[in-house]
Amino acid sequence: MKYLTALFLIILSISAQASPADSLTLYRADNPLIQYVGRVDLSNPLRPRMWSPGVYIKVRFRGRKCQLLINDQEMYGKSHNYLEIAVDNKNPYRIQTTGKTNVITIADGLDEGIHTVLICKDTESMIGFIDFLGIRCNKLLATSKAKHKIEYIGDSITSGAGMDQSLVPCDKGEWYDQHNAYMSYGPTTSRNLNADWQLTSVAGIGLVHSCCNMNVVMPQVFDKVYLRNDSLAWDFKRYQPDLVTICLGQNDGVQDSALYCGAYLQFIGTIRQRYPRADIVCLTSPMADGKLTDALQRYIKAITAYANANGDKKVYKYFFSRRYYNGCGTHPDLDEHQLIAGELTAYLKKLKGW
Repeated sequence: MKYLTALFLIILSISAQASPADSLTLYRADNPLIQYVGRVDLSNPLRPRMWSPGVYIKVRFRGRKCQLLINDQEMYGKSHNYLEIAVDNKNPYRIQTTGKTNVITIADGLDEGIHTVLICKDTESMIGFIDFLGIRCNKLLATSKAKHKIEYIGDSITSGAGMDQSLVPCDKGEWYDQHNAYMSYGPTTSRNLNADWQLTSVAGIGLVHSCCNMNVVMPQVFDKVYLRNDSLAWDFKRYQPDLVTICLGQNDGVQDSALYCGAYLQFIGTIRQRYPRADIVCLTSPMADGKLTDALQRYIKAITAYANANGDKKVYKYFFSRRYYNGCGTHPDLDEHQLIAGELTAYLKKLKGW
């Protein structure tokens, strides 16, 4: 496979040199001007690999055109990941890979000035990984950094599952056709606050109980690159958030309070070991029904009170104002994610003064 990848890059390099009209140059994935945010496997710097929803690549370039080089795992021999493309922070749009190797024109007909492109993986870990091989543009430039960093820990809600029916309606197509991590509440909140985001989230996962025959819970995989119990360890030094939100409980359901609160406090302790200075905000599930919302509010009140009383004053709580459930499988839909983000943005602005 590595020889095929190398051949692919050579062909594209020759193509770039032979296209004076486009004046495109191939910049490989290991170029230091390319910015990666999220849990990315960089063990092969020429082919960074990413599974998680919300992982993104940011580049800045001069010129009219830009092309993206992407390999898709093609999980199950047919699944193709969705990507969100935002050029100059305007009018983001979703595209889908079409095969194992993809050369995708993500910007064309721009003015000759300087432009920024953000490429975000919209789909879940279970849809398979994507490998980034490089980018073709006129001239690659250094990118700017966001002022803040936030990590969002959660399940399918945080991952943006079942929310975007703009291309395929619910119960049609593949189960991941409505995934849109870029437009989910976490990245939207981060864009509101000029913050980078990292989604540490998996559809179906819980704190003490996961749904859908999943054999892991979040505390077991929190230290992994691929949050499906892969052996590849995540290096927490690569992303130190100013703030962490925890939005779990939807898949746990109503639990024994002592069991749930004990596990939650232990998980907060794990997070605190990794991020000594971060604020930690415990959230209710925005799609929970009344019974589960009441239980989660009781749990989180007890959890935050205990953490504060035992010396961790940087653990907070926020309860969403209502239930959001108009997307596929009673998930929040696209519009509701914007409302959820609005609630969370207002709270975090007040908490952090951003």
